[in-house]
Amino acid sequence: MKKNEIKKIRDKNEGELRKDLADSRDELRTMKFDLSSGKIKNVRSITETKKKIARILTFIKLKHGK
Repeated sequence: MKKNEIKKIRDKNEGELRKDLADSRDELRTMKFDLSSGKIKNVRSITETKKKIARILTFIKLKHGK
């Protein structure tokens, strides 16, 4: 994830972050199913999606704490 993508996440409000979180979790679930069925070739994308989810959760916690 590039710095400008992280900046976009930081600028979103909590509602948008929660929507992105749900979308990312759905994407991760789909990737895991595709991996088990042998459809996915880029395994690194699963790791990147997990990191994106962690970043979103971090920013939700920061915004919720304010």
